Amino acid sequence: MKTQFFSETNEPDSIAQIGAIAMASSAYEKLLRKRGKAREPGEPWPYVQPTWVFGTHNLPAIPGVDLQFVQGDVRLAHEALRAAAGGKNIWVVDSDLAGQFHQAGLLDEMIVQVGEAALAKGKPPILRKFKMPVPVLQSARKTDAGVVELRYHVPRT
Repeated sequence: MKTQFFSETNEPDSIAQIGAIAMASSAYEKLLRKRGKAREPGEPWPYVQPTWVFGTHNLPAIPGVDLQFVQGDVRLAHEALRAAAGGKNIWVVDSDLAGQFHQAGLLDEMIVQVGEAALAKGKPPILRKFKMPVPVLQSARKTDAGVVELRYHVPRT
């Protein structure tokens, strides 16, 4: 089982390998806005995995969706995430939240997609948030025209 971060531009190739999701409240709110703009009212939640939403303020729950709202240190929720994942991977959604998992020594892998649009906008490299231990590049592959996927192993301290 791995605790993985996927850059904001992508999600896991095989969502079936994901057993639980750790999501920043900003990402959750973005999904709520998208859901609110859906053509069909009450569009379903896109994931079947139990999801922990990390934030500092109260957010609305979605009826019938397995959501846990948590505050504070990510280490306090990590064991529950691992248990819920049932041997599958944990997907961390949001680079700031992934940075918290990294600082706590709980992040195993980062999968980052970089495209021409991000470079043209001058977005800062995501790796600035992950200083020690330094992630180690494992592979790079072209996924689409102008997009490269970088896969990093995050050593434990």
